[in-house]
Amino acid sequence: QRCVVLRFLKSPPNQNKTSEEILHHLQNIVDFGKHVMKQFFGENYVHHGEIIQLPLDFVRQLCLKIQPERPESRCDKDMDTLSGYAMCLPNLTRLQTYRFVEHRPILCIEIKPKCGFIPFSSHVSQEIKHKVCRYCMHQHLKVANGKWKRPSKYCPLDLFSGNKQRMHFALKSLLQEAQNNLKIFKNGELIYGCKDDQDFACDWNELARHLKPFFFPSNGLVSGPHCTRTIVKELIHVITMTLLSSTDACRAGDMKTVPISQGRSYCEASAFNKELVRNGKHKLESSGLPKGCLLYKTLQAQMLDMLDIEGLYPLYSRVEQYLEEFPEERSTLQIDGPYNEAFYEKLLDLSTEDDGTVAFALTKVQQYRIAMTAKDCSIMIALSPCLQDECSEQRPVVLTSKSRFTFSVSVLDLDLKPYESIPHQYKLDGKIVNYYLKNVQAKDNPVMSNLFKENEDCTLVLHKV
Repeated sequence: QRCVVLRFLKSPPNQNKTSEEILHHLQNIVDFGKHVMKQFFGENYVHHGEIIQLPLDFVRQLCLKIQPERPESRCDKDMDTLSGYAMCLPNLTRLQTYRFVEHRPILCIEIKPKCGFIPFSSHVSQEIKHKVCRYCMHQHLKVANGKWKRPSKYCPLDLFSGNKQRMHFALKSLLQEAQNNLKIFKNGELIYGCKDDQDFACDWNELARHLKPFFFPSNGLVSGPHCTRTIVKELIHVITMTLLSSTDACRAGDMKTVPISQGRSYCEASAFNKELVRNGKHKLESSGLPKGCLLYKTLQAQMLDMLDIEGLYPLYSRVEQYLEEFPEERSTLQIDGPYNEAFYEKLLDLSTEDDGTVAFALTKVQQYRIAMTAKDCSIMIALSPCLQDECSEQRPVVLTSKSRFTFSVSVLDLDLKPYESIPHQYKLDGKIVNYYLKNVQAKDNPVMSNLFKENEDCTLVLHKV
């Protein structure tokens, strides 16, 4: 018996789609995973699922049963109970590679790593974007808006650095301030992580109690803070090793890689970086990621955002203008699918020389949508204890001081980001940067502070001299 997940479409109240529209939408999601994201991430990492049709009575009963379990933040959307169509997907909190351990206890860590590079585009208008990553800047705006109580010390560039010391620091920061970037499941049940957008007091002792049988099966360390610290350290080690592993022979299709060296490899706002500077060191080691690992492939897909939203927005406007004149061309341009091999082929053109055509603008828009999808995906690491005689060369294994685990790594949340969300991204980018300059950087620089006091929305106009 395999454990599966059913996924139903959700939409705002009174926006019910027809059964045909829902089927078409679900088919697009499956095709996008199968023909596009699988090419970027590889066969073993992407599970696109299949569409099934269920009896309507079963769907309605299921909806009533799960409604009380849904987080408050998700209840503004209604679950589709009218079409009977759903996506059937593997349960990624379980091991995806081998059935022989299905009866064993399973630990699963879900990480939403976010954007792992700093923009290298010449279209960037504010110098701060070349120094501080989007995630670290956005944290301050989210705290100001009341989404979180405190900013997290996590910086995606530390996780994507490939440097074990920086990765350990990033993962420890995620464990301290999980927000919605880290969850831990035991046998499919959430045992650690933020259940909603509210404050979450992390209890490492409680987490260690859950984890101890995995990492110290025989009673070595029993209790106390030393035991908790040791178990958390072991967990961080295991996550790091699985993230750096390659469990997929497939290299990302015909994808020419975007040179990672184009952007700087560290973020000035990173707590790890600040600590180094305080200690008189200024060089951050970036070991680089092994090419076969999922983090490397995720970063490559993210870096399809070559122009930054500031360089992309005028190209989006060019496509919009064309569609206003020729609305019937929307389907020819494949903006809403079909997401097939032809769609994927067009993504392989990495040129940034604008020839003024709609074709060029559209390619960059579609690449940006892929990049946004990769920036918002989740990585699922499933671990199950493995006896020494069960471990063979065919099964990926990670070792700790007292245990060994067989594991699978998968990627989740790969729906293509909507074309219509680009104007929102453009406005949000401006808000994040302006807030950071005014309220965070300006505190360290009184001259900047006075500049920004004058006007809430400050526009800097540069004249040639």
